Amino acid sequence: MLSLHSARQRPRTPDRPARVGLAIAGGGPIGGMYELGALRALEEALDGIELTRLDSYVGVSSGAFLAAGLANRIDTAEMCRIFITGDSNDVQFRPETFLRPAIFEYLRRAASLPRLATQWWQELLFSRNESRWSDLLMHFGALVPTGLFDNAEVERFLQDVFSRRGRSNDFRELDANLYVVAVDLDSGEAVKFGAKGWDQVPISTAVQASAALPGLYPPVEIGGRHFVDGALRRTMHASVLLDRGVDLLIGLNPLVPFSQDGTGLPVSHERSLAAGGLPAVLSQTFRTLLQSRMQVGLARYAQQYPDIDQLIFEPNAEDAELFFTNAFSFSARRRISEIAYRNTMTDLRRRADVLRPVLEANGIGLRMDVVGDEERSLLDGLASSPRDNDATARLRRALDDVDHLVAQRRPRRERAGRRAP
Repeated sequence: MLSLHSARQRPRTPDRPARVGLAIAGGGPIGGMYELGALRALEEALDGIELTRLDSYVGVSSGAFLAAGLANRIDTAEMCRIFITGDSNDVQFRPETFLRPAIFEYLRRAASLPRLATQWWQELLFSRNESRWSDLLMHFGALVPTGLFDNAEVERFLQDVFSRRGRSNDFRELDANLYVVAVDLDSGEAVKFGAKGWDQVPISTAVQASAALPGLYPPVEIGGRHFVDGALRRTMHASVLLDRGVDLLIGLNPLVPFSQDGTGLPVSHERSLAAGGLPAVLSQTFRTLLQSRMQVGLARYAQQYPDIDQLIFEPNAEDAELFFTNAFSFSARRRISEIAYRNTMTDLRRRADVLRPVLEANGIGLRMDVVGDEERSLLDGLASSPRDNDATARLRRALDDVDHLVAQRRPRRERAGRRAP
């Protein structure tokens, strides 16, 4: 599903390349895989734009992984090799890295049991029966771990990836502007890592904090403050890029509430989401809150930033397979990415007449030979992974920089590449 807001005016000189910003929301491992499939479709379908060379990026939660990767010039083809086919010669991804029990968190919480028990008995004995047995849960709530899984290994994985082959784990060394949003647990404040005053935090640590979904991962301590998932404040944080004055915003949100209206079948008790129990109810509630909040924001952005083109890609509400897939499952990552790829290509194909003038105004063409191929799949255009070592990878990166500089010196019309008939 594509939401489009066309700029009322485009007050820029014709010879200046359009500034394109990419905002990627969260959604757990499955949400991240959906976004990867959508990004792969955009990279193949759009001409005159490189997703690894945009003006700016903002990522939230699982979207922060993808935004940080793109800002570090890891393209969608390589991400597919890393997370889907598993044949990357650069990064070896193991799902268990993200699902290791937080043993130290469990032990740390358990160690506080004697102190909590002593405090509770003192209150019970000396509070003249004011302390009730029902207060037991509140007293011992501190024993419950703040997260099931250890995210320290996630940070180490990213640190390794961003410290090799010419990439950087430092916001200040990137060619593009990258922002990773997390929320201060004690104040509720949204913090933009990568912005001034927060750009000294390693990218890997910022992503770890932004993806610290309460209950799943423990809060991440940075500078004496504890940070959790950035989606607690806003779904996509697109305003971070809109405030920068980008000309075109591309946004991705993988979580939408499920609707049975499109199935054509009556809703019975057996087919209702309530029949799926608490997981289905919580999933629908969470998705509804995230999307409704985002829709309110997008409506406001259209009024507040009328001269910025905005394209927001989301799943179809009637997609039952996407909704009922375990949000934290890694085994379904290829299937979910394929759904996203096909959905995005379908959106581009069906809205081509409306999209084409918006894209062309920003120096971007639409490859109708790719978009029009309804049989095309996620991996069709995926070449084998380059067999580079660290030195050759750095050389390839430097040569790519030279090619990019040469391309930038060509007239804008030529840079836009092939145009659809």
